[in-house]
Amino acid sequence: MERDDVIEYSLDTHHSEEEGKKIRKKIWFVTLLLTVVTAVEVLLGAFVKQGGSMWTTVKIIFIVLTLLKAGYIVLTFMHLGDEKKALKWIILLPYFIFIVYLMFIAFNEATAVGAEM
Repeated sequence: MERDDVIEYSLDTHHSEEEGKKIRKKIWFVTLLLTVVTAVEVLLGAFVKQGGSMWTTVKIIFIVLTLLKAGYIVLTFMHLGDEKKALKWIILLPYFIFIVYLMFIAFNEATAVGAEM
């Protein structure tokens, strides 16, 4: 007996095969990009000695890469990348300003208690 109240969504794609290939290509690109950025972060953390002369630079690189990765995730997975440029900036800029402000406070407080940035 076949039910008529069950909808089979896998058969109802609403796009052509060419568009499906484009979507899959974008998914693979996003996966590869985020994997490479994460691998760079892990390798930097693994091979640069903490407290060494390069450690401050590595921390700044971590922060920049993390912010770029977070922005790219928001643009891709929250579909903000399909919006107009002005809307992207209206949404992302306050978050980036807030994060930079928090970093300023953290670095300022760290130097106030004598810790190294």
